[in-house]
Amino acid sequence: MSVIEAWENPGMTGWRIVGVLMMGMMGSGLAQEIESMRLPPPEMAGSMPLMQALQARHSTREFDSTPLSPQLLSNLLWAADGVNRPGSGKRTAPSAHDWREIDVYAITAAGAFRYDPSSHALQRVVAGDIRKLAGVQDYVATAPLNLVYVADLDRMTEASEEDKAFYGATDAGFIAQNVYLYCASAGLAVVVRGLVDREALGAALGLGKHQRIILAQSVGYPVGAAK
Repeated sequence: MSVIEAWENPGMTGWRIVGVLMMGMMGSGLAQEIESMRLPPPEMAGSMPLMQALQARHSTREFDSTPLSPQLLSNLLWAADGVNRPGSGKRTAPSAHDWREIDVYAITAAGAFRYDPSSHALQRVVAGDIRKLAGVQDYVATAPLNLVYVADLDRMTEASEEDKAFYGATDAGFIAQNVYLYCASAGLAVVVRGLVDREALGAALGLGKHQRIILAQSVGYPVGAAK
């Protein structure tokens, strides 16, 4: 099955598609050449009104293990920190001094991927399931999606160490709240987390000394509500 066929197959869920792509390339020795996958365009209509989403926003620590659909994943990542002004490349979440220092990593059963807002694509950084490293709580290892917010301190030019810590945490918080509101509007379960083994996860993701894990956030369908 080709990537295009997988995206167009309604029976295929998002991370099974990534698995199809990777397994299909293994035999040819090209698996390591798979660098990115474009997401479908985000849906811009039909969502819950903002005030209702605010009323519905809450944390949940139980998740159905079913992977999110490609369209939901696309919508979620765009809402988190996607480009909403193509002319300038500016995004749905603000960032101090327009540093855009927060990278969003998506960790699933199929691997770990960095979200590229400019191309609305996922770039693979790790093959295989490392979800258990995305947090210390039991549900993290089986939640279909764990988002990890990483600050690239090198982008925060002319900032003191104190300001880097402050603004990196603040900007990650904006993104996490975008995710909360999208999940409320889409009926998804979500919880933000600060308790992460940053050293172990950073090593697994190949992060450098200039990169700092700020927060993580687990997302999935509510238990028994998978579609």
